[in-house]
Amino acid sequence: PHTASGPAAGEPSAAGASAGGPINYAHPRRQHAAPPSPPPAAPPAQPGQPAQPVAGDATGWSMDERLYNQIWGMFEDLARAVAAYRSAVDFAESRMDQELDRALSDPRNRIGGAGDRAREAARAKRDELASRAREALDRDLAQLAAEAAVVEPALPAAYAGWGNPVWHAHRIPMEIPMALRIGDLHLPERTDLRIPLLVRLPLERGMWVDSGRAASESAALMDTDRLRRLAMETAVAHAARLLAVYPPGEFAVHVIDPAGSAAGPLAPLVEAGVLAGPPAAGPGGVASVLAHLTRRVDLVQMAVRARAADSLPPDLDTGEQLLVVNDFPHGFDDRAVTQLRYLADEGPAVGVHLLMVADREEASAYGPVLDPLWRSLLRITPVADSHLADPWVGHAWTYEPLTIPPGSRVLEQVLAAVAEARRASGR
Repeated sequence: PHTASGPAAGEPSAAGASAGGPINYAHPRRQHAAPPSPPPAAPPAQPGQPAQPVAGDATGWSMDERLYNQIWGMFEDLARAVAAYRSAVDFAESRMDQELDRALSDPRNRIGGAGDRAREAARAKRDELASRAREALDRDLAQLAAEAAVVEPALPAAYAGWGNPVWHAHRIPMEIPMALRIGDLHLPERTDLRIPLLVRLPLERGMWVDSGRAASESAALMDTDRLRRLAMETAVAHAARLLAVYPPGEFAVHVIDPAGSAAGPLAPLVEAGVLAGPPAAGPGGVASVLAHLTRRVDLVQMAVRARAADSLPPDLDTGEQLLVVNDFPHGFDDRAVTQLRYLADEGPAVGVHLLMVADREEASAYGPVLDPLWRSLLRITPVADSHLADPWVGHAWTYEPLTIPPGSRVLEQVLAAVAEARRASGR
């Protein structure tokens, strides 16, 4: 093919082009990205049987993207299947009530056996419709369970639970993954069918680990001190996962522990030496960390607006920053609360994220001033709780946090790998 004259006319491929030939409009210096490789092919299904599920059987440019899209597809399929079942059961109940009203509206049917026969017939129809709906749901759930059994072992570390063997062979990556798993979701129709809850990276909003006893029925049955410890352990596990899935030196964790009450849960992070500094304690420590991160947000925002990223101070860490706050609002004055709200609102856009452990009732003295802060954070709990809704039909899903298997030292191993990768990279 011949090349049109232009900026690349001096190149060898264009020098020999003959006049009058067809024109190739492709830019000679532009490299075209290769199309994504096709997803794995599913084995042929037996006649009358559904197709066998395959991990990564979704669209995407990489295996991670395919798995991410496949998990969201499973999430939507389960939501819609359960919605169809619940709608069918509601219809069966409504139809039974209507038939009973019609049958018993005649006073003659209210005495003798006519009324009983009408009730039995209406209930039989209701039971038949509900049974059909349950059979259809069970077929869908079985297919989704089979898909989950194939997908779960194939997940990368960022998408996998702590019990997945992939964490024992984890190596600190050189690229940021698409998403991070922060828990599991399930519905009461089948509690053993868990859907991974993935959030996109970089984080688009902060997270709030609710340590209040009023958060759920499970929390109400627990001792306050134990619940707070569980909440802080949950926050530490999330911080460790973020450190492990980011390239060395590209993610820093700061901790505010005003009263020093979280020394036990924070021990893995402190002992591994992966924190940006010692946990800040007391009003002075709170003010220092908040001032440092507020300055970073201000400088990066100004640089972005002025398109002058090269003018940032050389001592400024341009990597992502996570601020873990324990026992809020203890140790926070009005200025500190204002700075925290500023970080929650403006921080995510410039790489500063918030992970807060707090009981909302303890901050009730601030009244509606903190309502925007709570709304801006993704609420999660240290115990199972039904407080998350899906974006398709609005089911109330039960969220369960990721737990480390009893006796496992996977958290310490992962943090040791993070520290070693930082030393090897000189960060």
